[in-house]
Amino acid sequence: MTKNLVIVESPAKAKTIEKYLGKNYKVVASVGHFRDLPKSRMGVTPDEDYKIDYLNVRGKGDLIKGLKKEAKGADKIYLASDPDREGESIAWHLAFILGLDTAEKNRVVFNEITKDAVKDAFKNPRAIDMDLVNAQQARRVLDRLIGYSISPILWKKIKGKLSAGRVQSSTVKMIIEREREIRAFTPEEYWVIPGLFKKDRSKFSANYAEKLKNGEETDAVIAAIKGDEFVVENVDKKERRRKATPAFTTSTLQQSASSKLRFRTGKTMSVAQLLYQGIALGKKGTVGLITYMRTDSTRISDLAKNEALEFITETYGAEFASGVPKKGTAKGAQDAHEAIRPTSIHNTPASVERYLDKDQLKLYTLIYNRFLASLMADAVYDTTRVELVNNGVKFVANGQTVKFKGFTAVYDETKDDDKKLPVLEVGDKVTALEITPEQKFTQPPGRYTESSLVKALEENGIGRPSTYAPTIQNIQKFYIKLDQKKFVPTELGEIVNELLENHFTNVVNLDFTARMEEELDEIATGEMEWKKVVDSFYRPFEQELIDAEEKIEKIQIKDEPVGEDCPDCGHPLVYRLSKNGRFIGCSNFPACRYVRNIENKIGVKCPKCHEGDVVEKRGAKRGRLFFGCNRYPECDFVSWDKPVGRDCPECNHFLVEKVTRKDSQVICPNGDYEENKIQA
Repeated sequence: MTKNLVIVESPAKAKTIEKYLGKNYKVVASVGHFRDLPKSRMGVTPDEDYKIDYLNVRGKGDLIKGLKKEAKGADKIYLASDPDREGESIAWHLAFILGLDTAEKNRVVFNEITKDAVKDAFKNPRAIDMDLVNAQQARRVLDRLIGYSISPILWKKIKGKLSAGRVQSSTVKMIIEREREIRAFTPEEYWVIPGLFKKDRSKFSANYAEKLKNGEETDAVIAAIKGDEFVVENVDKKERRRKATPAFTTSTLQQSASSKLRFRTGKTMSVAQLLYQGIALGKKGTVGLITYMRTDSTRISDLAKNEALEFITETYGAEFASGVPKKGTAKGAQDAHEAIRPTSIHNTPASVERYLDKDQLKLYTLIYNRFLASLMADAVYDTTRVELVNNGVKFVANGQTVKFKGFTAVYDETKDDDKKLPVLEVGDKVTALEITPEQKFTQPPGRYTESSLVKALEENGIGRPSTYAPTIQNIQKFYIKLDQKKFVPTELGEIVNELLENHFTNVVNLDFTARMEEELDEIATGEMEWKKVVDSFYRPFEQELIDAEEKIEKIQIKDEPVGEDCPDCGHPLVYRLSKNGRFIGCSNFPACRYVRNIENKIGVKCPKCHEGDVVEKRGAKRGRLFFGCNRYPECDFVSWDKPVGRDCPECNHFLVEKVTRKDSQVICPNGDYEENKIQA
């Protein structure tokens, strides 16, 4: 007979935890959710006090029988699902199928899978937190009511397989609103005047102190400069300090992994899950390397903080630590809702490198270094601002040197490097070597990248960080596509968003969605009753559904004629709409399956044959954008970078626009020529 039965979510965790607890414990896995709302129908009855019809998940019958059998022979049962609302809900469902009393102290939570943390948790079991369970139930019911009510309307009025959701539809709207801003943007001209100056043998840069509106103002400034001698009018020296950013939350980890490692949000979470569940470290056995990766907290336990400060002091010196390690025993590691951190600061990336695959090592290093830096001293810089004047025309030069690296010795997001100026004092004379006015134009707001979208979702209070990855993945089925790693709405996305804006205002209202998240948090803390929160949303929504059924006319996405015949069967070609936007197909489908992409001309003649037009194309495997001649296969010109329609003044090769994450510039592929950068 099993004395103590422990039920966790993951089989990988089960083995590790059983090893930590010893022979008096048997640890089994529920393998995630095993009881949920039905897939084929609503499963929630608003008019019966929001009665929920939970069913066992299909395919989990044998697993449930096995859990019941194990429970029957156990003296004590512990529910050790994950330490979040979803984990609490799974524990509640386990209690139901096993006939356990939810008030009994059989719930165990730990923030990290280490021997000390797990053993500590089993010394302090608690009852199931029904406030957390109800917060999760409210979220699930709200999402079901919205999704299963609006989606059938979309199928009927637009096309099948479309969906809507509380977080999903708000996310799509954010991307579409950004696209509207870009379309409505009117560039405004401005001028800057950079200059290259020299003092003795040292050269340095300075810029005209003001932004100019037009060429006339710029000409007036240039005309006012008399000769090439400038006088140092003012020197302002200061010390600047920069604090480290806190250890990662789920959201900030997703953002940094996207920008630094080019990881998609889904990949970040799946790799982090493996690091949390445990990695086999040779003789040490399986060890959870990081704390739980679904968290909004930046707090660090006293034990972890003390351990890290000691490590920093020993490795880098006491001046690099942000505090003094406390002597004696610190607070235990079993401390829920911490930031994402390494479970032991002594598991350095170098010491575990041979046990991790490439992606695991990259993400672990990022988490480790960010945590270590968060407990290190400020970086200190000496900054200098110098004003140079010639006949009332003022240029400004800025310089800085690193006085003390502090946390940047380990982790730095901004890369504040030295920008040295020569020693300059008031009254010194310097020589202007070059003063070259540049015309600029203001740029529209940038499209969202995965990193900036996650940041915007968090700032607007839309959804929870743990839902960002599946949300971003889901909206790309029909409504949003990635273009050069930036999100662009599809035509179908804009059609559905407009329908929701007109008929289901609250579903896509960002403020309303954010307030709903706050109310879910208040349910979790016992401040609000979950059925009242759901009812306050559903009753107005119910009337919107009735009105929408009556008012929304069927949207005909017509197959617009292209004006040419199919080369395969002779029937007329038409424009069609898919999840990726419009394409050209044969009107004789499915008998004829001829399709081709729509040629988006960029307004540039082919630099190779000089007859065809350069058009946007997409790779067959990954959908990567490239540029080619529309006379293919007669002309085989292709380029990953966009040709600009001009030739290099140095070698006559065609120039292209090179786009990076931060900016773009016109360059010669031969490397002989480069124009000024512009904001991408």
